[in-house]
Amino acid sequence: MGFEEIKEKIIVFVKEELLTLEPWILNASWEEKLPKLNALRDKVKAQGLWLPQIPKEYGGLGLTNAQHGQVSEVLGKSPYGHYCFNCQAPDAGNMEILIEFGTDQQKERYLTPLLNGAIRSCFAMTEPDFAGSNPVQMGTVATKEKGNYRINGHKWFTSSFDGASFAIVMLVTQPEAENPHKKASQLIVPIATEGIEFIRNVSIMGHSGGGWESHAEIKFHDVKVPESNVLGADGDGFSIAQKRLGPGRIHHCMRWIGMCERAFDLMCERAVSREISEGVVLGEKQTIQNWISECRAEINAARLLVQDAAHKIDTQGAYKTRSEISIIKFYCAQVLQKVVDYAIQVHGAKGVTDDTILSTYYRNERAARIYDGADEVHKSRLARSILKKYSAKMEK
Repeated sequence: MGFEEIKEKIIVFVKEELLTLEPWILNASWEEKLPKLNALRDKVKAQGLWLPQIPKEYGGLGLTNAQHGQVSEVLGKSPYGHYCFNCQAPDAGNMEILIEFGTDQQKERYLTPLLNGAIRSCFAMTEPDFAGSNPVQMGTVATKEKGNYRINGHKWFTSSFDGASFAIVMLVTQPEAENPHKKASQLIVPIATEGIEFIRNVSIMGHSGGGWESHAEIKFHDVKVPESNVLGADGDGFSIAQKRLGPGRIHHCMRWIGMCERAFDLMCERAVSREISEGVVLGEKQTIQNWISECRAEINAARLLVQDAAHKIDTQGAYKTRSEISIIKFYCAQVLQKVVDYAIQVHGAKGVTDDTILSTYYRNERAARIYDGADEVHKSRLARSILKKYSAKMEK
């Protein structure tokens, strides 16, 4: 099956199987919607569309980053698109690093059931007492003793912890290391391990969520895992995290573009159908026309920027594409915010209700400008990289 056929099948699936479930699926609890989502996952498998982002030797479709970016845009039109195809965060990122850094034993125990969709996972990195924008500064530590790691610490915003089978935990194992980027490791921690305290699912703008849609606060109290659970080598946590986050930002950005297109469609449909006086619709007003023009231009620009970054990751790797990744991360997040906000404004009071998907986008995706590197962090990194080149020129 060629890529265009794959893409067309996914477009049809999202339109016929997912969008038709709204608004019920947007407002139902995780327990209520899970049986339907599992049935849809079985349909995806039956159509040969499972795991689009995973290499063929691991049972996936083997799409490139550029191709998967296009798929992510389509899947992003539904909040459950990626989940139905088993390419959702945080599982997708965990799959990728387990494939690259996992031992045979780790792959058999954790990767295989994750690929099959039999279990879910989570990634525990962010902490309440330290700035998430500085990943080398963490309070969660693991000490070695008698062939085990003993973990103590406090994490929060651990997305999808609720119901997950294991967590990949970023923590300090080498506190005395001179290089701050060699202090941390990543450990695979089964959720059933004694000493893990689930505190709460953090409420996001009034919605605490559940299951895959949750963001947990957790604590580790003398949690013991064997040394064989370290991912890669001890001290490689930071470099593995960077490997994980690069392609992940491509997927996020294209998912956001899918949301932008959906919000844009709703905005335009509203503009041509909503009468504000007899015979006069919203779309005849210049302000609305300006918004529509701006959104169209910025969505197109965002897509081209992401496609360029995805192509460069495929051809030269994520490390050499750092600047492009930073650009798309802050630019696409800002475009998403703008398009959704304008779409809500055009809908008036209806825009802030749960009668459309716009309120879901606004509530769930405000964090787009924060997670995986806040806008300000990416802008600062990009500017430093640019100015470094100019400084080098001036010194010659």
